[in-house]
Amino acid sequence: MEIDLLAAVALSASASITVATLAIGFGADVLARARIAVVLAAWFALIVALAATRALHYPDGVGAPGLGLVVLLPPVVIVAYALRSPALRRALMAVPLAALVGVNSVRVLGVLFLVMHAQGRLPAPFAFLAGVGDVLAGLGAASLAWRLYRQKPVARGQLWIWNGFGLADLVNAIALGALSAPGPQQLLFGASNTNVMTTLPWLLIPAFLVPLLACTHLAVFYRLAKSRVSEVRGTGWGRNPKGAD
Repeated sequence: MEIDLLAAVALSASASITVATLAIGFGADVLARARIAVVLAAWFALIVALAATRALHYPDGVGAPGLGLVVLLPPVVIVAYALRSPALRRALMAVPLAALVGVNSVRVLGVLFLVMHAQGRLPAPFAFLAGVGDVLAGLGAASLAWRLYRQKPVARGQLWIWNGFGLADLVNAIALGALSAPGPQQLLFGASNTNVMTTLPWLLIPAFLVPLLACTHLAVFYRLAKSRVSEVRGTGWGRNPKGAD
């Protein structure tokens, strides 16, 4: 279908933007950036393989439990590593805040959920709430990131509100997606379900973009918790000196 082809291009571009942003932001030098990019590219390739083989599709594959593991395991591993790695925590303080926020701009592609619902391929609760939530989070990210990039002051309260909304939207989308997916756990029934989200190119959203973007939200919370200033200023796209905002 045309929407699938359009989504494949848009989601691949979004994944590339996300990988490049995080690799440049967290990598202190060219070698470090290349290592991060390779790891994320391997993860991307694994998700493509899972989608192509329908390993998470129901009833051909393991279904919602397998998808839940793919979605939740990466953030858990990354958080656990951050707790044990002083180097990663230093990188968290050095990566430009504008990059952590701005990469969420790709979430404006949540409009694709609404198009899929209009075609009868996604259920209303999931498509509407997750789609509209993503669009709002993406637009908010673009606005805040631009202000941070231009080194204009942003109230910490604004970042707290946007960041909390953005993370809650991801959690809500995961929950609604699971409850609308076919299988023993399905509680929301309708003319369609979320089984299409386990196929190409749609699996890239819950299994690649959602975990990565959830980690950016956790990183922003970490930065805000470490900061005591009432207003935050960005430092462009360059790495922050000593993690200063």
